[in-house]
Amino acid sequence: MYGAMKVAIGGPLKVTFRPWVEGMENIPAEGAAILASNHLSFSDSFFLPAVLERKVTFIAKAEYFTTPGVKGRLTAAFFKGVGQLPVDRSGARGAGEAAVKSGLEVLERGELFGIYPEGTRSPDGRLYRGKPGGLARVALASGAPVIPVAMIDTEKIQPPGQVMPKLMRPGIRIGEPLDFSRYQGMEHDRFVLRAVTDEVMYEIMKLSGQEYVDIYATAAKRKIADAAKADKAAKAARAAAAQAEKNGTSGS
Repeated sequence: MYGAMKVAIGGPLKVTFRPWVEGMENIPAEGAAILASNHLSFSDSFFLPAVLERKVTFIAKAEYFTTPGVKGRLTAAFFKGVGQLPVDRSGARGAGEAAVKSGLEVLERGELFGIYPEGTRSPDGRLYRGKPGGLARVALASGAPVIPVAMIDTEKIQPPGQVMPKLMRPGIRIGEPLDFSRYQGMEHDRFVLRAVTDEVMYEIMKLSGQEYVDIYATAAKRKIADAAKADKAAKAARAAAAQAEKNGTSGS
């Protein structure tokens, strides 16, 4: 099913958008490896597999696989077809534990495992702090090399609110594999997990040229949402005040 989906989706993507790629030689021809990428757009999980010869398996939120109805079943079939695994992100450590389990299963088969260390899409195009729960633990428990990947300009193809995608060439930069065997057996040391994650994020930053922000993207999204709510409330208050003043003036 993956092969059929790759032909059906990957082929048209490459022809239509013509993504450019640097560092393809850093993808091993065989054997397990972890692709750790920045996350700018929903389309990242399609562009990267489209340009690779080998299958890469990403994790995706479980909601994509559990939505009821015909549309939900079609969505689930689509994500399974493009090589994505469901991850239950509920609970304090739910996503991290699920990512570790899924990642190890993929790597034990000698395949490529794709993960977004930021945990969610960047809300503004900047690179955010990586979460150590999934990436670092999978890397240390498996011993697989970590290959940093930078998606370039994918967020510009279809910004939020835009229905039709913009025809432009996104880019993909693939860095040299990182070896963390010096930390083997230390996957439960939080300081080691942090060090491994930060090293990977630094390499992604160099490849992508993004501005780095030392907070989690989820926290940034909350701040943006809170600011939007506050702005909306302020506008409503100003409108109400203006209406009250208008009513008072007309009644005098």
